[in-house]
Amino acid sequence: MPEENFIEKLREEIDVIERHLQILNMIVDEGPIGIIKLSEKTNLPPHKVRYSLRVLESHGLIRPSANGAVTTEKTEEFINNFENILNNIISKLQKLERYFAPR
Repeated sequence: MPEENFIEKLREEIDVIERHLQILNMIVDEGPIGIIKLSEKTNLPPHKVRYSLRVLESHGLIRPSANGAVTTEKTEEFINNFENILNNIISKLQKLERYFAPR
């Protein structure tokens, strides 16, 4: 149904964000780590790992090194603030329920 396309797009975006977070978590736990090792450990194709690495790097959460991706000083701040970020998103999503609450 065409009217569900915007919801499907949201689901897809959540899946992509989940992948980025999975890659970041692996770098935190096992970095420095390269694309091939990340691909093997996450069962994601290398092109998806590469894209996630680019996104994480563009946000300053990782940086390349001679031995693979490593975290930055911003990573710890992001992780410490992640619960707040997630709670804000959940709150916004819960507010959407009001549009279809019993009247």
